[in-house]
Amino acid sequence: MTTPNKTPPGADPKQLERTGTVREIGSQAVWSLSSCKPGFGVDQLRDDNLETYWQSDGSQPHLVNIQFRRKTTVKTLCIYADYKSDESYTPSKISVRVGNNFHNLQEIRQLELVEPSGWIHVPLTDSHKKPIRTFMIQIAVLANHQNGRDTHMRQIKVYTPVEESSIDFFAC
Repeated sequence: MTTPNKTPPGADPKQLERTGTVREIGSQAVWSLSSCKPGFGVDQLRDDNLETYWQSDGSQPHLVNIQFRRKTTVKTLCIYADYKSDESYTPSKISVRVGNNFHNLQEIRQLELVEPSGWIHVPLTDSHKKPIRTFMIQIAVLANHQNGRDTHMRQIKVYTPVEESSIDFFAC
């Protein structure tokens, strides 16, 4: 069981992008959910608005599936959760799995969240601290606070490292 890297309260993962070392690649993926209430689906999960959210509508585990068309290098997953707003809908236990497809997913992280408030940065690295390469990421909500049934997630971002180009070295 690992504890996610917490950023200072209110720290936005877009600050990571401004460093020039990573870029958000969620738009390159196909997103699907195990269930959702009408009007509370993938669009709300990806709309850059912390006031909107995905709300599951079914039995646990609640799943977010992120599938890439080609094998993709992924460095960090950022999830926004807000216990003060969502209470029993807030995830308390999350599993992050990666693989080529639904049939060979392997858990690489399991997180215990205690009343989270803000962005949770989850490194997606192998045993050598290198970013993983995968076709698919699955986020499974295994439990909620206060034994809640359905879950809320407000935003999810997926980051890849920015590769240095040899062209940069020859700029005048």
